Amino acid sequence: MDIAQLLGGEADYLLRHESKAFPAEGLIRPGPDFVGSVFRDTDRPPTVLRNLSTLYRHGRLGGTGYLSILPVDQGIEHSAAASFAKNPAYFDPANLCELALEGDCSAIATTLGTLGAVSRRFVHRIPFIMKFNHNDFLHYPNTYDEVLFASVRQAADLGAVGVGATIYFGSPESDRQLHEVSQAFAQAHQLGLFTVLWCYLRNPAFKKDGVDYEVSADLTGQANHLGVTIEADIIKQKQPTTNGGYNAIGFGRTDPLVYEQLTTDHPIDLTRWQVVNCYAGRIGLINSGGESKGDNDLAQAVRTAVINKRAGGQGLIVGRKSFQRPLREGVDLIHAVQDVFLDGDITIA
Repeated sequence: MDIAQLLGGEADYLLRHESKAFPAEGLIRPGPDFVGSVFRDTDRPPTVLRNLSTLYRHGRLGGTGYLSILPVDQGIEHSAAASFAKNPAYFDPANLCELALEGDCSAIATTLGTLGAVSRRFVHRIPFIMKFNHNDFLHYPNTYDEVLFASVRQAADLGAVGVGATIYFGSPESDRQLHEVSQAFAQAHQLGLFTVLWCYLRNPAFKKDGVDYEVSADLTGQANHLGVTIEADIIKQKQPTTNGGYNAIGFGRTDPLVYEQLTTDHPIDLTRWQVVNCYAGRIGLINSGGESKGDNDLAQAVRTAVINKRAGGQGLIVGRKSFQRPLREGVDLIHAVQDVFLDGDITIA
C-alpha cells in the first residue's frame, strides 16, 4: 500500500509535519510494553492488567502498543437496517466475529446479544469488549440518551476482557450517564475487566454558524479529560476537525494559551490536544473511523490513522467502513489501517 498516494495532496502536509505547539517529548508514547511500563503504576487490579495485556498482545498489531478494534453497536445506535442492509450477512453475529478474526483485530467491541449469541465459539479466539449502554433510536421524535442495556456482571459471565460505554457529554442526561458509567467502571475493575469510554458530545447548541463544535479539539479534549477522571483505561473519540468551541458558544472555562500556543489548526496538533487531555497519553486515545461514504473510505481511514499515530494516539476503531462492504474488502481496509501503525517511517510528530 502506498500511503503517500492515498493521502494525495495532503501527503507532505501530514507526513512531514512537526508538532511544536505541544512537543512529543511531553507525551507518554505508545510502545510494546505500554501496559507494563504505564499501568503498573496505577491502582488497577492485577486481573485488569492481565486483560489489558491480552488486548495489547492480540492480532496483527499485537506487541506494538497500538490497537485495531472492530466496533459493532450500530445495530442499536443507527438501527439494524441502516447498519446491515448493505451487507445482510452481518445480521448474523458469527460473521461479525469472523470479520474481526480475518482482519487480525485486537478485539471486537459490541453488544451483549451479539457476543452472547456466539460466545463459546469465539471467546477464546478474539478478545471481547462488551458495550453495556446505547442510544435507542426507536423513539419518535428521536432522542439522544445513553441508557443501560446490560450489566458488567453479564460481560464477565460471557467471557469479556473489557467493557465499553458511551457518555454524551453536554447533553441534559450527561450527569446521570456519568454517574452510571463511573459506578459500572468501578465494578468492572473489581471484576478484572478493563474499561473503554466513548467520549462523545451531544447538544444542538454546539452547532453554531454552520460549524459543528461537537468535534472541536477543546471540547472533545475536555470530554476526554472527564473520561480519564472516572478511570477509563482507553478513550474513544471522534477526530477533531475544528477548535474554539468554548469561545464560539460562550460557555465553560478555557484559557487563551490553548489557542495561542498549545494548539494550531493542523489536524495532527488538534488531535494531539485530545491526547494531552488523556493524561498526556498515559491513557490511550483511539479515534473512530466514521461512517462509510463509499469509494473514498480507504483513503479516509488511512488519513485518520496517520493523524492519530503522528499525534501520539494508540489506534483506530473502524466499524461501518469495514462491515458495510464484502468481507474481503472489509478485511483489506482494516489491514490498510493497521499498516499505518506498523510502518516504522510514520512516527510521532
